[in-house]
Amino acid sequence: MSSLRDNLERLEEAIAAACHRASRPRAEVELMAVSKTYPAATIAEAAALGLTLFGENRVQEFAGKEAALDPLRTRAANPIRVHLIGHLQSNKAQRAVELFDGIDSLDSLRLAERLNEAAGRLGKSLPVLIEVKLSSEESKAGIAPNSAEAAELLERLPSLSHLELRGLMTIAPFGVSEAETRACFRSLRQWRDRWAASYSKLSFDVLSMGMSGDFDFAIEEGATRIRVGTALFGARIAPEVD
Repeated sequence: MSSLRDNLERLEEAIAAACHRASRPRAEVELMAVSKTYPAATIAEAAALGLTLFGENRVQEFAGKEAALDPLRTRAANPIRVHLIGHLQSNKAQRAVELFDGIDSLDSLRLAERLNEAAGRLGKSLPVLIEVKLSSEESKAGIAPNSAEAAELLERLPSLSHLELRGLMTIAPFGVSEAETRACFRSLRQWRDRWAASYSKLSFDVLSMGMSGDFDFAIEEGATRIRVGTALFGARIAPEVD
């Protein structure tokens, strides 16, 4: 069985190769280690190898790891950050703000308002990404980019003073051609460019797109953050539903 160190080395080689093909410096692409279903000990092992950004899917699952990881988040020389990347129900906004360093799956104005209120109560400035739905798959979360709600969310975000919009996130459809995958990623970049021109008070520096099976396409289409789990940690064990 491959070790985490070996997997990371192979992953870094693949990221570097994709950056080279795209004529981009490696430093432009941030690696998020998707640690959902893996224990705190595995996250600590990854942190010891230099990884500092982690993604979790479920509030309840990460709550069970939080205490063990607290020293790595608050007292380490190079602290780790843990972001929520899974769908968040608005009734769990308070707990999510307490637990996470960022929410990368903002998909409604109602959720934005709940997160802003929760962050305000904690005196916290919360980084967020808007999750954009660019796939017709029913299972995909996210906000439709050409919807009235997306426009209303973008108009309101500057007044939600405890939220810091950092950019956009999307998930490409599964089991489609390379061309369709690339079109999805290209579309997110195009929406980013359009919104950055229209909403000058907001920041769109982060383009979070690409996972274990398609991160190379994402890098070539402009991703600034890729979310990799299986290629780094190996096969997953399904967690309990929260």
